This record gives sequence, structure tokens and C-alpha cells, in this order.
Amino acid sequence: MAGDREDADVETSSEDYARRFAGTVGEFFLAVQTRTTLALLAPRAAVLEVGGGHGQLTGALVDAGHEVTIFGSRDVCRERVRPWVDTGRARFQAGDLLRLPFGDGCFDVVLAFRLLPHVTRWADLVGELCRVTRSAVIVDYPTRRSLNALGGAFFGLKKGLEGNTRPFTVFRDLDVVEAFEAHGFEPGARRPQFFFPMALHRALGVAPISRVLESLAGVTGLTHAFGSPVILEMQRRG
Repeated sequence: MAGDREDADVETSSEDYARRFAGTVGEFFLAVQTRTTLALLAPRAAVLEVGGGHGQLTGALVDAGHEVTIFGSRDVCRERVRPWVDTGRARFQAGDLLRLPFGDGCFDVVLAFRLLPHVTRWADLVGELCRVTRSAVIVDYPTRRSLNALGGAFFGLKKGLEGNTRPFTVFRDLDVVEAFEAHGFEPGARRPQFFFPMALHRALGVAPISRVLESLAGVTGLTHAFGSPVILEMQRRG
């Protein structure tokens, strides 16, 4: 970050970061994320993806008929979404994440994935996400109600397994909800994604085993109670 400019999305928009989701295990992660997110959207919504240069959701959003705008902190964040931007199926704009160049309520829904845990002034980011949406904001974040709470103690091991991981904030659910409530929003859907740490699944490297483990955690209620990252929908009151 240069000065007070938040640019955490530059790394998540890189090819190096995309390799963390390569292979069948990565495809499993993204399939869960995509399925959960699409289920929360009304048909043909005007969607703003803040920090969406990773392109993890862009194709699915476009294919589902949504009008997609991607906003990144730098022009370089355009690279992984060029297939949609260059063909006019989505738009890209760069600028300050904490001063979005859009009017109040410009979009039906605002998404921010792979972003909140890496932004220093994350509460300010929440305020901007809330300002530019008419109805809802959907974010993802690691929760302390999960094994991510041990992330600090085991960061060295995690880095050894994943290679290119970086420190991130693990949130109390209440802190995230209260940040949105301060801007007139209330909780909608809360969807924890995985009970077992994603680093463990990457270390196993066998997607069918990961699917079985997570299926068992789902039917026993472990994912609902302790899963992470959480996909959280916050809705504008009224």
C-alpha cells in the first residue's frame, strides 16, 4: 500500500494468486463459492465486484445474465478479467477502493470477495460498499468461529503448505455485522463454506476426498456452526 491507498486486490488479481485455485481442489473451492453466491442474487442484477480482478466469479455472473462492473485499485487488476472486459461482456474501472467513483445506490448488489481480510481500513471499505448499493452487499471473510482462529499460531505451517499465503484478518462475526449496521444494513443470509481449513484440502490434493469430508461436515452441522470463509449477505433496511 502506498500512503493511505488500499491496494490489497493487486495480489489477489495476479496469476500467482490464481494458481492457488488451480487443479481439481481449487475448482472445488470455486464451485462452492460460485454456487453459494449466485443463489443469493436476483435475476439480471446490476452487480459491482469491488476487488474482483481475481475473476473467480466474473464468468459465472456474466453467464447468468448479470450486468457486471469490476472495480480494482490499479489498472493491472484488469488482466485476469480481460476475456470479459475486452469483449464488452463486463466493464472494468480502476481507482481508490475507499472512494468509489459511483453515485449513491448505483448498483443492485455489491460484491467484495478475497478483499476484506487484507484491507487495513476495512470498516471504511464497508461504508463505501454500502453507499453504492441499492439493496445488498455480499462479502466473504474468515471467521473466528472456525479453525481459522488458530491461523496466527500455525501461519508458518500454512505458508509452508501453500507457499504464497500472506497474513490476513480473522473476524468476529459481530464486528463485521456491526460495521454494516452502522450504515443502515441488517443481516440477510450467512453461508459458511468449509469446515476443514482450505490449507488442509490443498495439502491433501484430492478433490473427491475433500468433497466427502465437507459433505460429512455439512450434514452433521459442523459447517453451519464452525465453517469458514463465511459468505455474508447484508441487506439495506427497508
